[in-house]
Amino acid sequence: MSVGTAGKSRTPLPPLGTGAHRSRLGLVALVATFGGLLFGYDTGVVNGALSPMSQELGLTPFLEGWFTSSLVFAAAIGAMVCGRLSDGWGRRKTIILLAVLFFVGTAFVVFAPGGDTYGTHTGFGFGTLIVGRVLLGLAVGGASTVVPVFLAELAPYEIRGSIAGRNELMIVVGQLAAFVVNAIIGNVWGHIDNIWRVMFAVCALPAIALFFGMLRMPESPRWLVNRGDFAGAERVLATVRTPERAAAETADLRALVEEERGEEHLGWRAILSNRNLLKIVFIGIGLGIAQQLTGINSIMYFGSQVLEQSGFSQNAALIANVAPGVIAVIGAIIALQMMDRIDRRKTFIMGFTLTTISHLLIGIASLTLPEGSPVRPWIILALVVIFVGSMQTFLNVALWVYLSEIFPLHMRGIGMGISVFALWVMNGIVALFFLPLVDGVGISSTFFVFAVVGALALFFVWKWVPETRGRTLEALEEEVTTGMIYVPRKK
Repeated sequence: MSVGTAGKSRTPLPPLGTGAHRSRLGLVALVATFGGLLFGYDTGVVNGALSPMSQELGLTPFLEGWFTSSLVFAAAIGAMVCGRLSDGWGRRKTIILLAVLFFVGTAFVVFAPGGDTYGTHTGFGFGTLIVGRVLLGLAVGGASTVVPVFLAELAPYEIRGSIAGRNELMIVVGQLAAFVVNAIIGNVWGHIDNIWRVMFAVCALPAIALFFGMLRMPESPRWLVNRGDFAGAERVLATVRTPERAAAETADLRALVEEERGEEHLGWRAILSNRNLLKIVFIGIGLGIAQQLTGINSIMYFGSQVLEQSGFSQNAALIANVAPGVIAVIGAIIALQMMDRIDRRKTFIMGFTLTTISHLLIGIASLTLPEGSPVRPWIILALVVIFVGSMQTFLNVALWVYLSEIFPLHMRGIGMGISVFALWVMNGIVALFFLPLVDGVGISSTFFVFAVVGALALFFVWKWVPETRGRTLEALEEEVTTGMIYVPRKK
């Protein structure tokens, strides 16, 4: 039984059915998630390309950190700006704009002048690299906000988790692709000058595919309804639903808009005037920060350096670093199978429990196994793989699905943008300070810190995070706005 926004019972929606509309939905999801693929490749390619680039341009460790983190901090801005932009301009148009940003940012990095012409890091060449990384960061942040929302608004509620979660699968596929490309290029052609430019140039291909693919994709039906285009929304839904289901969902959406007609929804003003909306924004912020404080992206960005510190050689670390990428993809596939079967809260609790245990084991292993021991690097690699697998199976996919569905329609873009802004800021802080922390206190103490933070995150989820699985976005909107989402449901 779906629940209306005024708390009334409504006729159950017709079944999803089978046919061409299911294939069409899969195609739309595939094209849109090229944004996730770009997100993954651009954040993962630095893990391997940084060393040859630094040697060629003469970058200091400080400038290496700024090159890496400039994308991350720009992503925070991109998440906020593009979330708001997509509310006014449309999800589809915003994703097309992101494809352009991905391509232009890649071009700036690939064609940045080298040190021989403009000097080292003090010259024009490094500035051009930073401009490119900032453009890529804006695109990555925008994709992290808009693509999950686009997918959630197109997906039927019964399979919303597995559809919206496909974006996270593509993110880790992109990161794995970056690790594999880096490993092949670094070991086969690593002696060639400017080889790092080739590593970055690969990003242009999915950017082109995303641009031309989204030109043929529909707009979000829920965004169209919010703009008053009911006929357009039903036409879109009719391509990814049975005719009966499309008409029923359009009727539900029309009822939602009519019930809210006359109410003022002005972004921040609407949020600050309703304590339930404010509370759900804080929950979104808390989850984003907690996910980043697991240190997952310290492995995705600096995994090669961590493995070198554990005892691998530089080339061996590049190859070994593929293992976390592989397990991340496997974990994401498993997560997609679970998303519509296991409650979000249970998934979060299992995830933070397993990652916290992994942190403790990595810390203990690096503390007790002597440097130079032949088994030390392999044990640490195995524990890192377990950590990444736990993270991907129980936290990463679930987080992006949760953020895409928890906010009401009139503030979905800005709510998602605020939460992801906080996520990316924390991501940047971790990226900027992880290597100095490891250098200062060692791997063991660093992962013990992550374990303490993981325990706090576990308490946060248990105490405050409400359940969202098994309800339409319209029903969730009513429950979030009224606070009923915090009342336990009878099974």
